[in-house]
Amino acid sequence: MARQIWSGSLSFGLVNVPVGLVSATEQKDVSFHQREAETNARIRYKRVAEGTDREVDYKNIVKGYELPGDKFVTLTQEEVDAASLGRSRSLEITDFVDLAEIDPVYYEKTYYLAPREESAHEAYALLRDAMEQTGLAGVGSFVMRGKEYLAVIRPWKQVLVLQTLLFADEVRDPEDVNDDLPAARKSTSREMKAAVNLIEQLATPWKPEKYEDTYRERLLGIVKDKAKGREISLEEVEPEESNVVDLMDALRRSVEEAKSGRAGPGQAKKAGSKSGASKRSATDAAAKKSGRGSSASGGGRRKSATVGALSKQELYERATKLGIDGRSNMSRAQLQKAVEKAS
Repeated sequence: MARQIWSGSLSFGLVNVPVGLVSATEQKDVSFHQREAETNARIRYKRVAEGTDREVDYKNIVKGYELPGDKFVTLTQEEVDAASLGRSRSLEITDFVDLAEIDPVYYEKTYYLAPREESAHEAYALLRDAMEQTGLAGVGSFVMRGKEYLAVIRPWKQVLVLQTLLFADEVRDPEDVNDDLPAARKSTSREMKAAVNLIEQLATPWKPEKYEDTYRERLLGIVKDKAKGREISLEEVEPEESNVVDLMDALRRSVEEAKSGRAGPGQAKKAGSKSGASKRSATDAAAKKSGRGSSASGGGRRKSATVGALSKQELYERATKLGIDGRSNMSRAQLQKAVEKAS
């Protein structure tokens, strides 16, 4: 059972529901400890008073707020808590809004709101099901760990989900970041039509399980390989060149590749058939020139050509699915060879 990080009362109108807040997500980062390179001794930090070597106990530390002119005001934790005005245990829904009106730029972190006791089940289910029926989400604010949070509450899979939001003054105006933004383009341009066509070709239903943290997996693979005494290959990746000069040609080829990639096994779409046929002709010609078999080994040659067209990232993902050992330490050529052998 996950630990509650906040408990209080969720209210809408005159209805109060005792709830607890539990983090809905968990970070899967690869964590490292800092160690001295020569001795491998662990590096630790201490709270030391400036200008001395004297370590300060946490209970003797107060909060200092800096003012202009190198002045500052110190506050105790009790004085900081006084700012919450008793709101650290209450979460009141003040408005109900259409969730589609909230831009994702405002979203911060996701939590689950769960009833804290059985007597709260009826009111909790009532709020959850009513929001499900209306299609609206609740907006309110609460104080947690010395900070006020704006939040949106919505139903999802039998639970109320609370997502903290940034306040309006916490979201930067794009022009404050870059005052040289391009103006809107006319939708009649050839490039716009090609770009829209490409987006439509790549449109797909949202499936979160489709996306994996391949960087974390590769990093853990390197850790395991090094633990086994294997040599780590430090291959440099060439940066991709910009192709904004010939934008129309890049868009056209992208659309063709997207159409070809969406075709089912053995079924190339008409729009990409010409490009696919020319690629196959070139591959067959190269195969004949190098002395490889023709019709008898066509299946193996096609498979090799398909694998050879994959990027290193795509080869690594396929090697992961095939369970190929040592893949994190392989070059692109080694990955291709291992994938071809295991397929």
